[in-house]
Amino acid sequence: MKSAANGATEAGFVLAGGQSSRMGRDKALALFCGRPLIEIAVETLRQAGVQPAIAGARSDLSGFASVVEDAEPDQGPLEGICAALAATCAERAVFVPVDLPLLPVSLIAYLLGHARITGRAVTLPSVNGFAQSFPAVLNRAVLPSLERALHSGQRGCYEAFQAATVALGQPVSVVPVEVLAQCGQATHPSGLAPAWWFLNVNSPADLARAESIGEALES
Repeated sequence: MKSAANGATEAGFVLAGGQSSRMGRDKALALFCGRPLIEIAVETLRQAGVQPAIAGARSDLSGFASVVEDAEPDQGPLEGICAALAATCAERAVFVPVDLPLLPVSLIAYLLGHARITGRAVTLPSVNGFAQSFPAVLNRAVLPSLERALHSGQRGCYEAFQAATVALGQPVSVVPVEVLAQCGQATHPSGLAPAWWFLNVNSPADLARAESIGEALES
């Protein structure tokens, strides 16, 4: 896969290479309100205006979007990010994990727009005063630093993002989602509070909890 963005300045990637040990099966194919999590994540990126692709996969997910294979499987999301940035010619890429089905499209779109305006190499959201590792908008300029972190054995994405921006002489751009929600710049279509947007679906219990929230919003 030479370019995930086909010459576009922005690309989107779903991180789907986790081991899913707590889920007991590939969570990318777990159903959330009747739809596979991978389908929801891919469609979220598409609706945010970027061509979606999948970084890493434990099952055959090529029917949902093109797939970038990890150079070294089972090395965590940082490996998937490095593989994706190396594969695309896009200037920026937004990364979303497969296990955040409640993320609103408007948040992804806002983060991309914010990154365009500021020119920052790393743009992240924060909730309740805490920066979140994902969704993340990354400039390809961070790739060398992220690869160094990966090869040194580092697996934490947020720490690697921070180191990459330090190397480029700039801070991480952190956007508080509560402010976006208050201003109507990023909202959930069903009115879900920002803190719930980041509910990780890592286990069957997590999935049931998220589904109960989704079903309540639809009723």
